[in-house]
Amino acid sequence: MAKGEFDLIEQFLPLTRGERGTFGLANDAAILSVREGYDLVASADMLVADVHFRNDDPPGAIAHKALAVNLSDLAAMGARPLGYLLTIAWPNLPEDSWLTEFINGFKKLQEHTDIYLLGGDTVSTKDTHLSLSVTVLGEVSKGRALERGSAREGDLIFLSGTLGDAGLGLDVLNGAVPTIDAESQEFLVERYRRPSPRVALGQVLANEGLASACLDVSDGLLADAGHIAVGSGLKGVIHWESLPLSGAAQCILDQAPDLWPRVAAGGDDYEFLFTVSPDLESSIAKLSGRLGLQLTQIGRMQQGSGVALLDRNGVELSAQVGGWRHF
Repeated sequence: MAKGEFDLIEQFLPLTRGERGTFGLANDAAILSVREGYDLVASADMLVADVHFRNDDPPGAIAHKALAVNLSDLAAMGARPLGYLLTIAWPNLPEDSWLTEFINGFKKLQEHTDIYLLGGDTVSTKDTHLSLSVTVLGEVSKGRALERGSAREGDLIFLSGTLGDAGLGLDVLNGAVPTIDAESQEFLVERYRRPSPRVALGQVLANEGLASACLDVSDGLLADAGHIAVGSGLKGVIHWESLPLSGAAQCILDQAPDLWPRVAAGGDDYEFLFTVSPDLESSIAKLSGRLGLQLTQIGRMQQGSGVALLDRNGVELSAQVGGWRHF
């Protein structure tokens, strides 16, 4: 077991990949260069045990999620991630086996996205819950950053991947869904524990000027679509029948149709919700093939305010549910 703060720091050292600007975590700050013609993009999120992840989740999954949700925010602005800062408040020192798996969770995702640890801090806390704070830094070509409040009337609304898996995955862990096969259970739980930040998608949408507005679905589809609607001064109209569902999610809804609000308003999917001019619809279809990623048109922006979720007959579904809020 690590004997103190500096032992912990030493164990995190491999995550720097030996990059010169990290100084082997020996300095109080790191140096990061940004290329001419690019803007620096920064995003930070804090994750707390039993709020953002279950206290008994595998340590590798906890690390993955902490980094992934920050990469998702960065990617949703079209940025290429460069590196990250990590701050941890420990209720107690972890066992070496736990810490090794935890560090490997960061390592696997940072290798996949070609980033490295810049530095951070590690402290003890009298709280009983583990807390993680990640700040991720990236770059985007000047004038190309995607925003959430810049959709235009008539724009098509697209969603990446499938919806509702993470919320249902948490329900699986809590025993709050009908019995489904083990493979489907594992799929949904992994979608909750290990979200996939759509880094490549964000960069293409920004660099090729395909999206007029974009954000990631972290608080739930209806809540996050509302952010685009409010910011753009428009109304988002979404069709329930168009929402892309995984086979596992559909299996649950077939048995318990009353769980549909978990799909429409559940959070933690970290898929991209973005708007596109109708003239570029065919480009999105081609992009889906290029990336091997499902991109589904689910609605349209129009005059008005708020978000409407319509059934197959065009009748608005009365979902008395909203997205996740901390307060």
